[in-house]
Amino acid sequence: MDHEPAHRRLRLLRNLPVAAALMALGGCNFVVLHPAGDVAARQRDLLVESTVLMLLIIVPVMVLTVLFAIRYRQSHRRADYQPDWDHSIHLELVIWGAPLLIIICIGALTWMGTHLLDPYRPLTRIAAGKPVAAEASPLEVDVVALDWKWLFLYPQYGIGSVNELAAPVDRPISFRITSPSVMNSFYIPALAGQIYAMPGMETRLHAVANAPGTFAGFSANYSGAGFSGMHFPFRAMPAADFDQWVASVRAVPDRLDRSGYLALARPSSNEPVRHYAGVDPQLFGAILNLCVEPGRMCMHEMAAIDAKGGLGLAGVDAVLPRDVAASRPRAVFGANPAYVASLCTPEDPTAGGRPASPARLDLSPPLIGFGLSLPADLSAPASLTLSPVPAAGSDS
Repeated sequence: MDHEPAHRRLRLLRNLPVAAALMALGGCNFVVLHPAGDVAARQRDLLVESTVLMLLIIVPVMVLTVLFAIRYRQSHRRADYQPDWDHSIHLELVIWGAPLLIIICIGALTWMGTHLLDPYRPLTRIAAGKPVAAEASPLEVDVVALDWKWLFLYPQYGIGSVNELAAPVDRPISFRITSPSVMNSFYIPALAGQIYAMPGMETRLHAVANAPGTFAGFSANYSGAGFSGMHFPFRAMPAADFDQWVASVRAVPDRLDRSGYLALARPSSNEPVRHYAGVDPQLFGAILNLCVEPGRMCMHEMAAIDAKGGLGLAGVDAVLPRDVAASRPRAVFGANPAYVASLCTPEDPTAGGRPASPARLDLSPPLIGFGLSLPADLSAPASLTLSPVPAAGSDS
């Protein structure tokens, strides 16, 4: 009688870990398995189908491992012992045929999923059995991964927001994603898979939300000290509510131009949600081409110059150090950041790798970088002086 309560307490203590594990699992939100968007749902289906196909091999192997260990243990005297057995065609067919069929099935699923769920592929349906209407226009959203916050620009509406993304339900969304500094990963599990945001590059993502609600969005790639604060809510709402949200954003007094963006781009973490009623329409292109700062040549302009043959050795020193103290710490290793400050005349092939003579170039109208040609009169007043470069092997 006295020992019964002790046994009950012991059983309760043994069950505590199981109860704690069940309570912890009860608080999980399996958003990847219960998404709110058609693209994420199709990715979920691909994940489940691939897992089931792999389990067709994994489960029998695990079961047979236990059965073989029990049946052919040393103490089991009734097990069939055949020391001369070395081959079985039927067993070989099972061992090689079943995995081969499963690999073929998984390969077919992967090939189809790679093309049908390509993030660069525009959507052809909103949900199963609901194709995209021919007259429907996707919502365009430009995404900029800053340190350490998210900037969302809506070029169709001329508005912007920080750390808040909104979209109407059942309307395709076309994302253009980039970063001005380090690589991040744009990820809304309820909407679609993660897509990297990289400096000087534009990645794309097409998705759609099929159910209203507020879903978590974040960066899935470590990017520095404030990475843990790179979270934002994704608000999927009916079309009428989205129109009201756009109207509320347009009612705020703030505007985002290049100078405002440079202030926003300074590293900071856990930034509150803020909105901009007006956005410079050329801002995203400047961010993508890394030329928001005044006086910097854009990447597409540099590419155009390179496509025309480049500037030669005379342009090697046409860069100045970039002051990054206000935006990002300098790199510990490697060259310090720099930008193109000037352009030089082509080398005279008869002058030993030197410009033929000092020249002054008039750089107005503004340099655009494509198909450049020298001014007709190099003796005109100018704002840029080019000095001769000493020939190789000279004393100067």
